[in-house]
Amino acid sequence: MASIARRPWTDRLKARWPTALALGLSAATFGGTASDEAVASFSGTLLLLPLLYLVVAKLRRREASWPGLVVGITLFIALRVLDVISPTAVVSAVALLVLVWGAIDGQLRRPDPFRVQALGMLGFGALALAGLVMDPDLGRYVVAAGWFGHGIWDFVHLKLDKVVARSYAEWCGVLDVVIAAELVSKL
Repeated sequence: MASIARRPWTDRLKARWPTALALGLSAATFGGTASDEAVASFSGTLLLLPLLYLVVAKLRRREASWPGLVVGITLFIALRVLDVISPTAVVSAVALLVLVWGAIDGQLRRPDPFRVQALGMLGFGALALAGLVMDPDLGRYVVAAGWFGHGIWDFVHLKLDKVVARSYAEWCGVLDVVIAAELVSKL
């Protein structure tokens, strides 16, 4: 009987680098979700999650997942620091532009991953915006549901190996579920 070759634990760890990165980043937010401002911040950030999927699906370039994340987070943080215009308003405007672009060029009418991502953008966007306008105590649950739902969305895309890079889907799924759990645990 042939022996089963085992990969060293370091190889398994290297293969799970997106999970390790997500857990490290979520540790940076640990304890910061207790205030109403934190719930609003997580609500606004929730809009970025489906926007990246939408843009990557529109471009049909999975390799744009990580660069798109870096650009999106950088702009989001810069807008927050400059405090000239709401990052949530900018993300919403960009999402609307991408949706209109997809409608004009016909990509929204075809059976295409873009159409699924457009529905995701609308659904997760509705949860994020609802979380911004609701009473913060109830909004926390809605925002947590959005983050958890997007984590499931990520894991489905990871399993299907569609739209975004697999490493991105793994990273985002882990991060989303951990943040959702943190939001609920602070209730």
